[in-house]
Amino acid sequence: MRLVLMGLLLWTLVGLGCAHQGAKATPQQGDKAVQPQADTAVQPRADKAVQPVEKLGVGDALKVTVFQQPDLTLETRVDENGSILMPLVGNVKVAGLTTNAAAVQIAEALKQGKYLNNPQVNVALTTVRSRQVSVLGMVAKPGRYPLDETSSQLADVIAAAGGILPTGSETVLVAREGKEQRVPLIGKGYMLRGGETVYVDRAPMFYIYGEVTRAGAYKVEPNMSVMQAIAAGGGMTPRGSDRRLKLRRTTADGKWVETDVGLQEAIRADDVIYVREALF
Repeated sequence: MRLVLMGLLLWTLVGLGCAHQGAKATPQQGDKAVQPQADTAVQPRADKAVQPVEKLGVGDALKVTVFQQPDLTLETRVDENGSILMPLVGNVKVAGLTTNAAAVQIAEALKQGKYLNNPQVNVALTTVRSRQVSVLGMVAKPGRYPLDETSSQLADVIAAAGGILPTGSETVLVAREGKEQRVPLIGKGYMLRGGETVYVDRAPMFYIYGEVTRAGAYKVEPNMSVMQAIAAGGGMTPRGSDRRLKLRRTTADGKWVETDVGLQEAIRADDVIYVREALF
């Protein structure tokens, strides 16, 4: 009987030891399970690092607010020296800084002047004047135009310039520091940067005269045929004949060549179409 009791006691002690080791292992396994979550939490920091950051420049309009200090609210512009005139502290240089960095600069000036112990400053960019583009060529109002959060796209700036004239091209030239790129207005929005020049060239044109309702110069559309060109000119008059069409076109060496042409012939830039009178 004594041997049986000793055996039961030994078995109980062994069981408790195993349970104790299992309890220790559980936190380690839990630690390994949460490790991937710690890695994924770092990802947004990397994403934020690649975001473009705009810096303040001369002429930019700002709104400065200080938490619980309404008397220090300020709406102003960055002056020619790159500074703003802040109440209490005077001129604070902000040109070349981001809005967050400018807020830190102003807060530091308030602390150093012993006006506030822990100022919480916010700087908001309301109008961008330092980032401007030049719009030239076949637009209604050529000139310089500012870029901001609502008008940085090429189409927005063209609209601000009054739009493209009827003889202007729908593909514009964007130039910056000697590099040029042709950008179509139709399609995905193209974002402009300060200092760029947008030039709207003259569109490819064809000319039509003779027995048409509205003789003149017209824009060459993609895949345009002679028939479509006549339609653009208002169609033929009752005296016109679609069997007596002439086409004048320049050759590679710059010479003019005149040929008979059919209604399905494709139109090129600078083509001249003559609709002749019908023979009776």
